[in-house]
Amino acid sequence: MNIVIAGDGEVGLHLAKDLASENHNITIVDPHEELLKMVESHTDLMTITGDSTSISVLTKANIKKADLLISVVHDEHINVITAILGKKLGAKKVIARVNSLENITEENRKIYESLGIDAMVCPEEIASTEIINLLHQTAATEIFDFSDEKLFLFLIKLEHSAPVAGKTLTQIAKEYPHLNFRAVAIHRNSQTIIPKGDNFLKPNDLIYVITKEEGVDNLLKLSGKERYPIENIMVVGGGRVGRTACKRLEKELNIKLIESDKDRCMALTDYLEDTLVINGDARDIQLLEEEDIRGIDAFIAVTNNSETNILTCLHARKYGVKKTIALVENIDYIDISKNIGIDTIINKKLITASYIIKFTMGSEVTNIKCLSGIDAEVMELVAKPKSPVTKKPVCKLNFPDGAIIGGVIRGEDSQIVTGDLQILEGDKVVVFSLPQAIKKIDKFFN
Repeated sequence: MNIVIAGDGEVGLHLAKDLASENHNITIVDPHEELLKMVESHTDLMTITGDSTSISVLTKANIKKADLLISVVHDEHINVITAILGKKLGAKKVIARVNSLENITEENRKIYESLGIDAMVCPEEIASTEIINLLHQTAATEIFDFSDEKLFLFLIKLEHSAPVAGKTLTQIAKEYPHLNFRAVAIHRNSQTIIPKGDNFLKPNDLIYVITKEEGVDNLLKLSGKERYPIENIMVVGGGRVGRTACKRLEKELNIKLIESDKDRCMALTDYLEDTLVINGDARDIQLLEEEDIRGIDAFIAVTNNSETNILTCLHARKYGVKKTIALVENIDYIDISKNIGIDTIINKKLITASYIIKFTMGSEVTNIKCLSGIDAEVMELVAKPKSPVTKKPVCKLNFPDGAIIGGVIRGEDSQIVTGDLQILEGDKVVVFSLPQAIKKIDKFFN
């Protein structure tokens, strides 16, 4: 595909590198000349310095031959104008990043669609939804659902007390023949393994598992985890992510929101009805103690500073908080943050990429998730008529190395994949994949 990306920093660059690795032709439009010089010296990407709302700049980027235009500038107004202009100038599909939740209401989406915008992504809204899901499934480090919760992807850290620790997947299948879940990846010592029957599970492994809802309790039991109630939460950072999460949770939980900016605190007090807003610096240990950090069940740090979020989560962990969630924008920090004890990392670049990548695939992709901490994706693809994936049972498909089928959704039913399963046209198939396998997977479903 010919893809034009309008950005003004890291989100655009991250997307460009992700998509370029899949052999798309990428052109980046960015106002920062020095940044683009650095990009050109390290990659083969085409770069154009300029304002993406300029018709001459978009024309220079050959927008009329673009299969996809993605505008992810920090200013949503620029993204909307860029997308509208791009469509008028010939781009086949256009996607705009927005920051205001009002822009993605059903009514407003229809207005933007009438102006030519095919899709809108709001990373802050997706991030707040992830936080809410994690608070409802407390034992999971990461969670994602497919087809209205017919299947789930769980990331579980294996405890030393787990009954399956030290056993191979084949042994586990024999001992527990009625399992309602399937391990699709093991992340160990910064490496990701697509598991086979002879792979051992070890304590502290991060295991990605596809499961049905009725399999969740059994999954937690075998991994040495247990659910626990969340009643009191502390949120650090009253920006869009923190504010949105608090608004959606304040009727069911007791929330304390710490924000260092006094003017923002005043605005938050008017916006939030049942949240206690505190003006202060969450790095201040005395403040945390005064606000009863020991009585908090979950601590969520979502300021604009990754280091602050990591540090305050570590403080919370020291005081015995069971669940910690940090917004970490520096991708290089994600793996180390998990290794030092933070339960869950949220990254807006990965959230944005998850939404956009499905528009670049030839297969029909109904859902996709770029996973944090590992270079991998899990996606839900529709098996098209006469596609190779429907020709043979799963065990005889010769599916690409670096990928594994976890589950299938057929109408209103879902099932965990076994080797003798025959995938039918119209099935939604949940696939876990490392980057090198994505193009091969695409061919199986076309």
